[in-house]
Amino acid sequence: MSTQASRRPGELAFAVLMLAFSLWLFWQATRISGFSGLSTPGVFPMLASGLMVVSALAILRKAAGRRAADGGLRRFLAEVTPLRQVVMLALVGAYVATMPWLGFVLASGLFLFLAIQFLWRRHVALTAAITAVSLGAIYLLFRVIFQVVLPKGTLLPGLL
Repeated sequence: MSTQASRRPGELAFAVLMLAFSLWLFWQATRISGFSGLSTPGVFPMLASGLMVVSALAILRKAAGRRAADGGLRRFLAEVTPLRQVVMLALVGAYVATMPWLGFVLASGLFLFLAIQFLWRRHVALTAAITAVSLGAIYLLFRVIFQVVLPKGTLLPGLL
């Protein structure tokens, strides 16, 4: 029996993506000032992204050395993309997509209500009350106290 642990589902693919992203960041860092000197603005970003590349290579080497996990796609979907995460990701995507049309207040209110109702599953009136209090506190803090201009939206431009 092997004492070596198997790879988790998606671990190798994630390691490859992490390396690709680190290499892209390193390339972006070199575009800041190139290799022209040790005191140029791009030195720290190059050092940080270079460390990311080295780390990603080590992680990729370690992941590639392990045996593949059993279960394939079914195990990947069960462990990496459970329903709660997929639904919350969809809600965040819808929130970001609808904010230009609905504005901050309405889009945030809908997002909070749907997210709390989905995750907590209590009475709708209680969820609505918690959403209203939370949204009121956010509006008071950011719009009134800090005077941050919140996006209004194009669908109902006169709303808040």
